Amino acid sequence: MKKTFQQLISSLAENTPDIPFAVQFWDGDMQNYGKGEPSFKLCVKSPKAASRVLTKGILGFGEEYTVGTIEVEGDFNELMRLGFTPYVQDLKLSFGAKLAIFWQYVKSMNTPRNSLKNISHHYDRGNDFFRLYLDETMTYSCAYFCSPEDSLEQAQKQKYEHICRKLRLKEGENLVDIGCGWGGMLIYAAKHYGIKGTGCTLSQEQVGFARQRIKEEGLEGRIEILLEDYRNLQGRFDKFVSIGMFEHVGRKYITTFMEKANYLLRAGGTGLLHTIGKELDTPSDPWTMTYIFPGAYIPALDSIIKTMGEKRLVPIDVENLRLHYAATLDEWAKRFESRIEDIRNMFDDGFVRMWRTYLNGSAAGFRWGELRLYQILFTKGLNNELPMTRSYMASLGM
Repeated sequence: MKKTFQQLISSLAENTPDIPFAVQFWDGDMQNYGKGEPSFKLCVKSPKAASRVLTKGILGFGEEYTVGTIEVEGDFNELMRLGFTPYVQDLKLSFGAKLAIFWQYVKSMNTPRNSLKNISHHYDRGNDFFRLYLDETMTYSCAYFCSPEDSLEQAQKQKYEHICRKLRLKEGENLVDIGCGWGGMLIYAAKHYGIKGTGCTLSQEQVGFARQRIKEEGLEGRIEILLEDYRNLQGRFDKFVSIGMFEHVGRKYITTFMEKANYLLRAGGTGLLHTIGKELDTPSDPWTMTYIFPGAYIPALDSIIKTMGEKRLVPIDVENLRLHYAATLDEWAKRFESRIEDIRNMFDDGFVRMWRTYLNGSAAGFRWGELRLYQILFTKGLNNELPMTRSYMASLGM
């Protein structure tokens, strides 16, 4: 077992010679890889832990780190970077691991009943928890950094402004927000653009927080937040937005989502889909989909565009904010670590390890892996009244 695991580690070191690191094995043996001071030390406490990594890949590592049979000292980000080398991504999983992944997919499929359970698994951890590492607006999606010096709070407001400009929002228009979270987008658009809005989410915690904020901002009567599955939403709207929710739709329901977007938008209306995606339709990360976002599915860009076209939604602009999301996750991870004792007291050490892996692993996925963040602007049918250039989206500065 040790020899096989050492071969894996050696291959990783050969593929990433710029990352020096050390590995301490369960028998006390310590080996250094690369040149220079190790950026991190990986401590593997048992042959069983090593075996699980070899047979289950990233899923195995995440499980073993969560229960403490693998420890990491030093730069966790650099370790996560190793996980996105082709050698790790191409590890052949055991039949048992493949079967477990398939079963997780089946039991978490986003039927109307399962969707509520899947969303609650992640988003109903409690508003007090998310307050510890999100910004003051409780925005839980990719921010927009005009400068590396921007604060997270500023970058999230810039994201909302960026979307408002793309949608060319006007006072009095009706905006629908599918998967509205804690209400940040609708509140920003109502305050700065004078829109009326309707949002929906399946999280009780989010609904309560959003309605309270709307009341505090004096926006009652202008914004409505519904505890509702998007599939049941009714009405017609001038503009449509969905930010960080499409990842929860699931492969089977992409067509359903686009049908609903078509139904909700007035003819010629503009919508914006802000979603994680990929260039290729490759398997999703089984650890994240099992323990962090059950029921989630990261679609390929061509699949999104194709389904839009089939439902008479016309893409007019696509922007990739990949590095913006990496920077956002870096900020969340820093804030998470600064409140680590509070979080450990809320949950336990296993939860801390799990969430640390999620935040840092996601940042690495955008920076070095195949994850992308797309903003796709589209219209319902053709709209010949839109500007001929993209200048109305540019010159963002706050």
